[in-house]
Amino acid sequence: MKKIVRTHEAPAAIGPYSQAVVANGLVFVSGQIPLDPETGQLIGGDITAQTERVLLNLSAILKAAGTSLDAVVKSTVYLADMANFVAMNEVYARYLGSQAPARATVQAARLPRDAGVEIDVIALAGKEG
Repeated sequence: MKKIVRTHEAPAAIGPYSQAVVANGLVFVSGQIPLDPETGQLIGGDITAQTERVLLNLSAILKAAGTSLDAVVKSTVYLADMANFVAMNEVYARYLGSQAPARATVQAARLPRDAGVEIDVIALAGKEG
């Protein structure tokens, strides 16, 4: 059985997918780009600001699912430009560095709405930290 997660604290899905799905003790969070949850618009700023917004969105979705960033076991980071790796990584480490999950980071030819970064995560359900 699966449970669909929705929250107004993070951007609404911009396509036929859910913000997250809880199944078999795990929370699968769809890729988040740096959208402002209030306006649904891409935020301005550099990769640091964009990564911060993405992680805030992920955190809000995980909270709505009853868990937190501390419970993340796997993440995938998509960068529009791998030259932004170090700046993205500095922000990422502030949010996920204490219990760093397994991770892949790849450069994507193009991200939705021409975002600079997109991140998806898998977390343990019911592990709010």
